[in-house]
Amino acid sequence: MPARFQIQQARNGKYYFHLLANNGEIILASQMYASRASAKKGILSVQTNAADPSRYEQLVNKAGQHYFVLKAKNSQVIGTSEGYAATTGMKNGIKSVSQNAPKAITENIIVKT
Repeated sequence: MPARFQIQQARNGKYYFHLLANNGEIILASQMYASRASAKKGILSVQTNAADPSRYEQLVNKAGQHYFVLKAKNSQVIGTSEGYAATTGMKNGIKSVSQNAPKAITENIIVKT
């Protein structure tokens, strides 16, 4: 299955998306958006910025896990990864997003979570 974005609607009525790798695992999660149209714009921003290494910021959370954020040109965070035990996993995650996001399809489904 090709990489894909899934737009979902939260119980509070807001929308968010996940970027799923070819194996179906979530490799990037968005913030909440007020509308489905705004979430689609966020997806376009991810697709535009994903191939640029300077758009990734590598961080460590309080639990000591490594993660990354993808930022737009205006420095706004447009996606956050899961936590990884080591920097190698995080770097593989960045590579996966940079390779998969630009060509990923967007599924036209809304799943209320």
